[in-house]
Amino acid sequence: MIEQDLSENQAKYVYLGLGSNLGNKKKNIEKAKFYLLQHDIRILKSSSYYESLSWPNPRNPKFLNIVLRVSTNLKPQVLLKKCKKIETDLGRKLSERNSPRICDIDVIDYDKKTIKNEIILPHPRMHIRNFVLFPLFEINKDWIHPISKLHIKRLILSLPNRDIRAIKQI
Repeated sequence: MIEQDLSENQAKYVYLGLGSNLGNKKKNIEKAKFYLLQHDIRILKSSSYYESLSWPNPRNPKFLNIVLRVSTNLKPQVLLKKCKKIETDLGRKLSERNSPRICDIDVIDYDKKTIKNEIILPHPRMHIRNFVLFPLFEINKDWIHPISKLHIKRLILSLPNRDIRAIKQI
């Protein structure tokens, strides 16, 4: 009999950031949530919708974003591939980095793990993004960054004032 680490088969708790700034943004995000369910990703909690300026070019259409707390047995790299496939299935085209898009799904935090290979976890820029921090705070007021060990409130307070003022819960 082969011994196996029990934690390998246990569901992992993951935070995903979903966003859209083209077409029917809310519908795009709702479709993405439906597709996640079809790929063995269970949605445990969803934030409200948040509207924020497009980055780095605020002249592009505004973004609508949410953060989901999900559980899955998928390994981080497999989860990322499924998320990228969902983006493509929803009509996302290969384009210039940070350009407008129908759907964007980012793995924000995977079971508090730190990984640096095909996937970097936690997401390398999540701690400076208002559209991640505010919805994440809404669904987990006690979240702590796995690397910096900073509490989410501290991360939000370290954002520039313009980023705090530029986001709106819908």
